[in-house]
Amino acid sequence: MRKALDNLVARIDSKAMATVRDTTYELLRALGMTTVFGNPGSTEEPFLQDFPDDFHYVLALQEASAVGMADGYAQATGGPAHVNLHTAPGTGNAMGNIVTAWHNRTPLIVTAGQQTREMLLLEPRLAARHPTELPQPYVKWAHEPVRAQDVPAALMRAYATAVQPPAGPVFLSLPLDDWAQPADPPPQARTVATRFAPDPYRLAEFATALAGSRSPAIVLGAAVDRAGAWEHAVALAERLAAPVWTAPAPERTAFPEDHPYFQGVLPFAIAPLAERLRGHDTVLVVGAPVFRYYPHVPGETLPDGVRLLHVTDDPEEAARAPVGDSLLGDAGLALAALADRVPPADRPAPPVRAESPAVADGVPLSADALFAALAAHWPEDGVLVQESPSNLAALRRRLRFTRPGSYFTMASGGLGYGLPAAVGIALAQRDTGRQRPVVAVIGDGSFHYSVQALWTAAQLRLPLAVVVPVNQQYAILKAFADLKQTPGVPGLDLPGLDIAAIARGYGCAATVVDTADGLGEALGTALRADGPTVLPVPIRTDIPPIL
Repeated sequence: MRKALDNLVARIDSKAMATVRDTTYELLRALGMTTVFGNPGSTEEPFLQDFPDDFHYVLALQEASAVGMADGYAQATGGPAHVNLHTAPGTGNAMGNIVTAWHNRTPLIVTAGQQTREMLLLEPRLAARHPTELPQPYVKWAHEPVRAQDVPAALMRAYATAVQPPAGPVFLSLPLDDWAQPADPPPQARTVATRFAPDPYRLAEFATALAGSRSPAIVLGAAVDRAGAWEHAVALAERLAAPVWTAPAPERTAFPEDHPYFQGVLPFAIAPLAERLRGHDTVLVVGAPVFRYYPHVPGETLPDGVRLLHVTDDPEEAARAPVGDSLLGDAGLALAALADRVPPADRPAPPVRAESPAVADGVPLSADALFAALAAHWPEDGVLVQESPSNLAALRRRLRFTRPGSYFTMASGGLGYGLPAAVGIALAQRDTGRQRPVVAVIGDGSFHYSVQALWTAAQLRLPLAVVVPVNQQYAILKAFADLKQTPGVPGLDLPGLDIAAIARGYGCAATVVDTADGLGEALGTALRADGPTVLPVPIRTDIPPIL
């Protein structure tokens, strides 16, 4: 009895002495969030002191890279990730990739240090003046706790907010002197729903419209891949005998691209997109905005007489759509329900997408030749992370993705995401035990936005292959200038960059690849390596049309 009383007193004393930091780490453990991405600063050190042995700190050399890595890790694992930033300057550095996380629908818990509470009135060095306003409007919730004791409960709320649909980043500003304060009783680690079913009556209306359609078409977006719903998309397409397009500028693929019904990616301008859908009377859009455009090419959003049905888990996305009737719900649940309700169609199968013409030999390679070679040597179960805007059309012509979770890029259109995201995705393959090979295709302009991510890949010894098409220019901007007839724009050429030397300086292997035949051998060697390999590939400098 005496021993039991002593143990009880010890537990009471332990709880009485628990700090905000202790309670926060216990909550992170309970939520399964023991990986922290970051670049440490003085205002974060009290949180990071005596870093627990069961946690993993992934060091990036700049905050934008930390966020990109966390984003890729969260998308590849399917769960939220935690990234720790350095007060206002660090959050500012990270904002480009926070914007991308918002558009990518990535559940991120972004924490940033804040100066000591007792000095905040004086606005000392490294104080964030309006910390919750800085990341707006690209976070779902931003908060600085009123009391130190509120930090763990705020973290629990941040987790619940980040993962609920539409998922996205949240932000907490945390004063550095909060961590040593005595804690309140810990908050309960809770679970929340991450999917919701569509309204059955509205769903029945959509099913009736599709069943009665003369010539339906399906447009699928990234949410289908996030929901793990490829099989339901295939089932619905086959019941309707409907052609399937990917929505414009997709950040993930949503349908097997070797399926005979797959038609490719819709153009991301108003008039060309509408023309592609001409001849259909009903268009079902699932898991994508209506629509994501880039250059302004005016025209009707849809051809006359076309009805659009839109399934999304985002009320704001439904509200801003210029046309169509909306249904709120999870993309996977909606597709499965529609496939169950729609009878098999009695119509011919849609025409098979035309194959791309053969590529011409030559050195330097054309973008099409490069990606045809990549497709010929594509690893089984490979994952591609793409950030080469001027070469994207060629890449999508030549490389087709046939498995879920195989393609990642930035929904925001902002550069500096792809390279760190590839590091996070490669780390996730290791941590989850899936061990899928990861290949990044990063343009030589994009490469330098977050180049320091290579160091993290080297330190973690990730077998990441980074293919860099080298055309020594911002070719996408030259294409845009051609479209908008704005000649003479400065700063669009990039001479004098040695990609291989830079990669070696960060601890990576590097091999310049000049020929299509050389790419296969170099890629195979890179994916077998005990660390990252950068493969610069000189390509032709022609400017492809933006549309």
